[in-house]
Amino acid sequence: MKAYSTAHLSLDLPEGHPFPSYKYPGVAEALKGLLPVLPAPEVPREALFLAHDPAYLERLFREGLSRKESLRLGLPFTPSLLRRALHAAGGTLLAAEDALREGLGLNLAGGTHHAFPDRAEGYSLFNDVAVAVRWLRARGFAGRVLVVDLDAHQGNGTAVFFQEDPTVFTLSLHGERNYPLRKERSDLDVGLPDGVGDEAYLYALDEALEIAQAFRPELVFYNAGVDVLKGDRFGRLGLSLEGVRKRDERVFRMVKTLGVPLVVVMGGGYNRDPQLTVEAHAGTYRLALSSLA
Repeated sequence: MKAYSTAHLSLDLPEGHPFPSYKYPGVAEALKGLLPVLPAPEVPREALFLAHDPAYLERLFREGLSRKESLRLGLPFTPSLLRRALHAAGGTLLAAEDALREGLGLNLAGGTHHAFPDRAEGYSLFNDVAVAVRWLRARGFAGRVLVVDLDAHQGNGTAVFFQEDPTVFTLSLHGERNYPLRKERSDLDVGLPDGVGDEAYLYALDEALEIAQAFRPELVFYNAGVDVLKGDRFGRLGLSLEGVRKRDERVFRMVKTLGVPLVVVMGGGYNRDPQLTVEAHAGTYRLALSSLA
C-alpha cells in the first residue's frame, strides 16, 4: 500500500493568495510513518486527451490560459501550475490502478472537480477523476463507477463529464448557496444550507449513500474535501473534526459492504486554522487505511 503526493512540487503564487499550498507537504509528513508516500508522476498526455477536449489541451500546452481564463480558474497561469496539475492527475491515475489491483488507492492531491471537458475553473485545470475513469476504460475496465463527492462545493465539472454515461453515477453533497453559483446536474445532488452541522449533514449523507449504493458500483472514487469544516474560508458549512471522521466512516463502511475498490482523492480544505486542515485530511487517509487496507 502506498500514497502519491505533489509535495515535491512548488507553486508560484502571489503573496497572500488563499490557495493552501501548505497542506500537501503537511499531509504527506503526517502520513509518512504509516505507508510509503511517493512523488506523484506526471499524467500521460494520452490520458488527458481521452477525457478533455483536444482543442482545450492543445491551446493550454501551447499558450497557457488567458487573463480571463486565469480569473475563472482563480490561479495565475504559470509553468509551475501546469506541472503541478499534471502530477496531481498522475497521482489519481496511479491510485485508480492501485485500487483495482489492491483494493485501495490513495492520492494526497487531486479532487479537482470543477474542471470541465473544455475549460478550467475553480482551482481545477484538469478533472483528475474523469481522466482516471477514461484511462481505466481504455485499458479494459468496464465496471460501474460511483463518484462520491463530499467537498463543500458541487462537483460541477465531474457532473458534466458523466451526464450521458449510464455506467458512472455521480453523487454531490454540497452547500446549496456556495460556489459554483450555477449548478450542473449530477445523478444525485444534495444541496445543504449554510452552517449545517454534524447531525443534519450525516442524516443527509446516510440517505444519499443508500441511494448511491443501489447503483451497485464496482469501483468508487471518493472526493474527501475537508472544506466542510467549521471555520473554512470558502466552505460555509459547520462540521466538527469528529463530524468529518463520521462522514468518512460512513463512506468507508459502504465501500466495505459493497466489497469494491476505492480511490481517495484530497479535494478542498481552506480552514482559517491551517493545522486543522492538515489534521482533517490526514485523518481521512488514516481511517481509510485502518478501515480498508
